[in-house]
This record gives sequence, C-alpha cells and structure tokens, in this order.
Amino acid sequence: MPGWHEATKEHRESGRIRMVGIIQEQHPERAELFMQWKGMDWPILVDSLNLLGVTAVPTTLLIDEYGVIRAVQPDEAAFLEFLRADYPPPGQPWDTSAGRSSRTELNREEKLRNEAGRLFLSGDNVRLDDVIEAYAAALEAESSHGPTQFRLGVAYRARYDSDGRRPGDFESAVAHWTKALEIDPNQYVWRRRIQQYGPRLDKPYSFYDWVHQAREEIAARGGVPISLAVEPSGAEFAHPEDRIQPTGSQGEPDPGGRIHRDREQMIRVETAMVPGTADDRSLRVHIVFRPDPERKAHWNNEVEGLRFWVDAPRGWTVDNPFQILPTPPQPVSREDRRVEFELKREAGATESADTASGYALYYICDDVNGACLYRRQDVRFHLPPKR
Repeated sequence: MPGWHEATKEHRESGRIRMVGIIQEQHPERAELFMQWKGMDWPILVDSLNLLGVTAVPTTLLIDEYGVIRAVQPDEAAFLEFLRADYPPPGQPWDTSAGRSSRTELNREEKLRNEAGRLFLSGDNVRLDDVIEAYAAALEAESSHGPTQFRLGVAYRARYDSDGRRPGDFESAVAHWTKALEIDPNQYVWRRRIQQYGPRLDKPYSFYDWVHQAREEIAARGGVPISLAVEPSGAEFAHPEDRIQPTGSQGEPDPGGRIHRDREQMIRVETAMVPGTADDRSLRVHIVFRPDPERKAHWNNEVEGLRFWVDAPRGWTVDNPFQILPTPPQPVSREDRRVEFELKREAGATESADTASGYALYYICDDVNGACLYRRQDVRFHLPPKR
C-alpha cells in the first residue's frame, strides 16, 4: 500500500483518481495505525470474514467511473494507460439480475451463513454468540465448506478478544482455521491468519514488529497514535527462525513439587496450541492466566513475578523452558498474564509424547478472605499427533 500511495499521490491530489482499500484483518484498528504512520488518509473497508473470497493479497484493481474493472494487478504502464483512456458509458442500463442463479430460494446453510455474516458486520459483540451458533449450524450439513470453517474461527477469535470471552474460544478459532486450510491449502489469507499466532519455523515474517516504531514516529511528529483494542504480543511480534534452540540455563524452580497447589483456582488457566501450517515439526503454545473475578483475586506485585516452567516432553525440544514475567509498577493488579513458548518435534524421533506439562508459580491475593499466598498451578496440554 505505501508504494501505491506514493505512486498515485499526484493523481489523487488532482482529483483524477480515488483510492479505497479493503483489508482482511482480524483487528482492523491495527491497519488504521499503519495508515496513520504512513500518512495514508484514504478510506479503508474491513472484510475480516473474507466474504470477498480473496485468496492472495495485495490485489490491485483499476475501476473506471462506471464501476467497470479495467485492470487487475496493473503495472505502471497499465496504470498510466488507464488514466489516459476515455471509457464510454455502458450502452444499456445495468441488469442487476445478471449472473444470478436460477434458484429463487437459498438453502438452509446459505441462509445461516448470510445471517451470521450480517450479525458479525453489525459490529455488535453481544451478538457474537449468535454468529457462532449460525456458522456452527451451517457446518453441521457442510463441514467441508472451507469459508464457513474460516469465518467461524474469526467469530471465535472476536469473542475471545471481547468482554464476553469464554474458555476455549482461542483454541476453537485455531481449530477451525486449521480445518479450513486443510480443505483448501492454497488459501493465502487463511494460512497467514494461523501463521500470525503460530511458531517461528512457520513464519514468513514478523507480523507486527512495526507497531513500536510507528507509535514512536507518530508521537515524535506531534500526533497521538491510534489506540489498539487488542495489543499484539508474543507470536505476533516474533521473527521467523530456521531452528529452535533452548534458551536460559536456570534450573527448575520447584523440582520437588513442594509449593502448595492453587486448589481453589484463584487463577484460571486457558491454553491454545497453534501448529505450523506446512508440517508437524513445530507448534506455539499460548497460555493465559486470569485472576478469578468471583473471588476478587488479584496479583501481588510487591514480590517476584509469575514464573513458568515447562518440562520438555519425550521427542520434543522446548525453546524457552523457564520464564519470569515482569510485574506492573502498581502494588496490585488484575490483568491477564500470558506465557508463550514453542515446541519442535526432534528429527529422527521414532516416538514422541502425546501430552506435555508445566507449572506456574505466583503470588496471589484473595479479597474474599483477605489472604495473600504463594501458589503453584500445574498445566497439562495435548500435543498433536505426527502427520
């Protein structure tokens, strides 16, 4: 987009052309921040569900004043020819029924997909439950319909990012995106959505490493960077790597398991695993720790931050087995805390474990009973089978 923005600046300022963009972003305000950073002020439309069925981006279309597409993916010569051309108006009024199916009635699945799309595009997060229900119902009869699998994943991720999130939403999103890509492995947009959250061995590039620079440069020129509803983190910042090497030399923090367990689960745990899209060599594990709001639990930040240890399962290598999360400056807080790490299936391993385990150590306070405790919570998750 920046290239076309610069190449067409003179023609936009003269009024000869107008630019409009359509993005397939899950989080469209990130594209808005990018536009602010690059000084691009033309309209951007959002197609998170990929209702257009775009299979590759970017795609550039040249459309004349009558709405006729005159060129697709034009080079500079085609663009200049488009500007010089004097296109005649259509000879006949547009027939809005042209190209329609002879059917007059949509089937049940089509109606469900249309209703789900309409509700999603309304922007009402409260209706995401209905969106998910409609897409899931459509899949009951057409489970091999790739676009519906992908869109259901988008809806699950949108609910995960909302105040109405439910345990397992992110994991469900990944499962449906993965299923969609299995149905159509040539779909670029679906592949990129998984890679955004997936392992470094499978990444084509860092998806959002530009965010910090954008904010700094916008602020330096006196602007206020557009705020993001969902901050990118972890896998979304990570750069591609051609190997996974374990980091850190510190030993296991509680090898004997002596720290008392968080039996009452003042901290709720959610896990999601994002596999590579090309093979089964690696996956990225996402773990979220959330203080239980019913118990009014909060983090005690006056001591060491959350520590997480993962045991390398048989036949797998862990890139970061031990992590200590930084604590906020305030003495207490209730934010989500996230741990991410990657696993790689060892080359030549004839057998590998089907589950992995780790544990978190943290200081937590319970407002109900007024107790501040040091607790351990064990975490277990299933590993994908070798394909």
